[in-house]
Amino acid sequence: MHGGCWGSFTRCAALSSLMRPVILAPLALLACADESISGYADREATYRLQSIDGDDFTARATIAFPEEGKVTGDAPCNSWSAEQSVPYPWFELGPIAVTRRACPELADETVFFEALGQMSLAEVLGGTLILTNDDGREMLFLAE
Repeated sequence: MHGGCWGSFTRCAALSSLMRPVILAPLALLACADESISGYADREATYRLQSIDGDDFTARATIAFPEEGKVTGDAPCNSWSAEQSVPYPWFELGPIAVTRRACPELADETVFFEALGQMSLAEVLGGTLILTNDDGREMLFLAE
């Protein structure tokens, strides 16, 4: 038989050792893939909040996923950041770090952070990001 391992054990062992890196390399890449939402959302995009529970959100609030496990954004008054490491489609933010500026839209900011903290699932479809939870709450974001 030509080209196979049937001819000699030595040749078969040599081919096997040459093929091992070729087979294992793609598996290693899969093991290192970012399985959080950061691996599925556009890392270059900033998503702007459009609505909460179907009600238009007129103040400016954003969310972005610039690198693995990191979530950043702007609330109506302050910048914020958090970590997120649960696998997609789940969504769970770690403690949120927020700057401390006051502004006339502070009530809108409170509504934003309260809703954001309740979200547990994420769906990314092109330039659309939808965050939801089991209670039927929803935050709709569109890429700017």
